[in-house]
Amino acid sequence: MKRDNQSMVSEFILLGLPIRPEEQGIYYALFLAMYLTTVLGNLLIILLIRLESHLHTPMYFFLSHLAFTDISFSSVTVPKMLRNMHIRDPSIPYAECIAQMYFFILFTDLDNFLLTSMAYDRYVAICHPLHYTTIMREELCILFVAISWILSCVSALSHTLLLARLSFCADNTISHFFCDLAALLKLSCSDISLNELVIFTVGTTVITLPLICILISYGHIVATILKVSSNKGICKALSTCGSHLSVVSLYYGTIIGVYFIPSSSTSSDKGIVASVMYTVVTPLLNPFIYSIRNRDMKEALKKLFNRASIST
Repeated sequence: MKRDNQSMVSEFILLGLPIRPEEQGIYYALFLAMYLTTVLGNLLIILLIRLESHLHTPMYFFLSHLAFTDISFSSVTVPKMLRNMHIRDPSIPYAECIAQMYFFILFTDLDNFLLTSMAYDRYVAICHPLHYTTIMREELCILFVAISWILSCVSALSHTLLLARLSFCADNTISHFFCDLAALLKLSCSDISLNELVIFTVGTTVITLPLICILISYGHIVATILKVSSNKGICKALSTCGSHLSVVSLYYGTIIGVYFIPSSSTSSDKGIVASVMYTVVTPLLNPFIYSIRNRDMKEALKKLFNRASIST
């Protein structure tokens, strides 16, 4: 398409969630409560891990970073969605939209790598318990987190720079509640073949490969558990990775539902609902999963409440 037939887009219109206008108030209150619970719940996890010395282990080191990532992940999309629902203004400036997409990809990828690091930690703890402290030393944990940040930034930056070179036509309406990369590419007048190639190659690296690593880790874990003769040993092994496995299943289950199921088999509204699951619901449930299913976190929470009651 010639440049003359293109118009410079200064803003986009987010259609938001597929809900009726009279239901906006109810959903606004619901998502506001969910967002506040997400932030407070994950902040509580970070606080507990920082205050309790017995939680200063590799698993909880990764968990504290995952909690921070979940707060950031929700904060990229939910506040803007709530603002649009409250003031009934669906517009978002071009620069803000591109920035939102960058940070959304960044924290999505970071979640993937952190969950993979946690899976490796569980693999070492169960399959090589005698060498756990030697292998999972502090330097290695910091290295894992640093590499996760670097790879996530490179991935998000590559998608952002490639998107920034594209031209957009008069149609600036995004059928979503945030600036999703796939939705933005549909609005472009330019050739997006390079973007699609990078999505395929980089997406394989940051989503498929971490998932494969997690599955391999749990394959070794299951094989080790099956060799344990006592029921007590099996229960102990399962308790150490049950919370992580629940989060992995919830997180990757929703991502696969959004990005790997062909669009012909699901409507646009169902895709938006699935996106709500992993942008809003998953970060909300993570603190509950790790506090309810984890004995160490429950004990740390009791200690914190006891300190608060004594001080008052």
